[in-house]
Amino acid sequence: MDDPERLRICMVSDFFFPNVGGIESHLYCLSQELLLRGHKVIIVTHAYDRAPGHHPSSKGANVKDLRPRTRVGIRWLTNGLKVYYLPQIVLPSQASFPTIFGHLAYFRDIMTRERIQLVHGHQAFSSMCLEYILHARTMGLHACFTDHSLFGFNNTGAIMINKVLKFVLSDVDHVICVSHTSRENTVLRAALDPTRVSVIPNAVIADDFLPDPAAVDPNWVTIVCVTRLVYNKGADLLTQVIPRVCAALPNVRFIIAGDGAKRVDLEQMREQHVLQSRVQLLGAVPHAQVRSVLVQGQIFLNTSLIEAFGTAMVEAACAGLHVVSTRVGGVPEILPRDLLTFCDRPHPVDLATTLIRVVRELGLHDPWATHQVVRDMYAWSDVAARTENVYRGVVQRGGVRDRELVDRLVLYRSGGLVAGLLYCLTVTVDLLLLNLLDWWRSRDEIDVVPDFDLVKWRWLHGGADQLSSSVAPGSFDEPRE
Repeated sequence: MDDPERLRICMVSDFFFPNVGGIESHLYCLSQELLLRGHKVIIVTHAYDRAPGHHPSSKGANVKDLRPRTRVGIRWLTNGLKVYYLPQIVLPSQASFPTIFGHLAYFRDIMTRERIQLVHGHQAFSSMCLEYILHARTMGLHACFTDHSLFGFNNTGAIMINKVLKFVLSDVDHVICVSHTSRENTVLRAALDPTRVSVIPNAVIADDFLPDPAAVDPNWVTIVCVTRLVYNKGADLLTQVIPRVCAALPNVRFIIAGDGAKRVDLEQMREQHVLQSRVQLLGAVPHAQVRSVLVQGQIFLNTSLIEAFGTAMVEAACAGLHVVSTRVGGVPEILPRDLLTFCDRPHPVDLATTLIRVVRELGLHDPWATHQVVRDMYAWSDVAARTENVYRGVVQRGGVRDRELVDRLVLYRSGGLVAGLLYCLTVTVDLLLLNLLDWWRSRDEIDVVPDFDLVKWRWLHGGADQLSSSVAPGSFDEPRE
């Protein structure tokens, strides 16, 4: 008989391993901790056929080029974490092509086979996440959503995403944001009741980011930057800051890990100012080697123009680096003021001035004291416990499961004069298609899969007392952008 305290959870996002990033790590670590707390967790994502960082060009590419084929099907990860890699057309952004109803049959079968109670979607621009939350509500399942990013209100793309988000979250049970700034942003974008939005930050596996003072070259002050080299991450700002700092301080060098469209600009800057010996561009770095890059430096530089949380800064501080950052988004919330120095505004002159000042005060910094502060602040076990409290609150108060179709349509109709009608039409069609699938193949005919017995597995493998989510699968040692 099933334990009534055990929850059956499905995580959904377009962003998961073998792709590497903050959302991917969040999904994996949170799922592992929930498994260790006794819950059943599966992950549903789209299939992959290329290494992270390789995106098919939209020019000259046909549909067959965009269909992932190699990492497809079901994969088992550490501690019995089951991942469904579903075949979908993938866009260059690594999000799947929106289909609205195209994967309802897949979703219905998986939820029935796994006896899922709650669907938890991650990231606003993951079409898979938004579609599956819609289907979950149609099937009467509980639904939660985590927003990992900040969006504006003044451009066409943001307006479209905000409209879709308002539609999908109209009757979602609960929303989680990674910072208070992100919470305010999401409440405004999706017109949500603030009482249904919680703040649960990301975390870091402290044992994976231990300081190593011996790895620092005593002849240099090394500034490390680990980021995607794109506009939103401040790659243009970084390109203008480096020459100013190098001209003012001859004992400073930069190590930059990451790839992206703006890498060419950095290479040109390095050539123009003859800084080949002082600016090292590593490109995409395997996730397992990020710590070895961080510990070579004394200062971590973040130049983001928009940031909901900034996991890379927490990892850098955990590795003993002092963080210098632009004051944007949720960054001011993540670390104490003595571990984090802000520039006055995201401008090359201000950021260069701040960096120069921090370099001259560097002798006051203690890497191990910084590591201990971060270790005490952030732990995935705490994130999992707080997320579990959200889940239990959702299940106990009923929510979507007990809501009639008419009540749902009233919520959707409030989305706007025209948009509200489109929302209602979409939900009605989704319900009709679900009933058609139930008529064509009853859910009673779908085989229920046996659950993975983690306790038995641990006993068979030597009776290990502890299994940690910090040990990621070796096959996921892929480059970080």
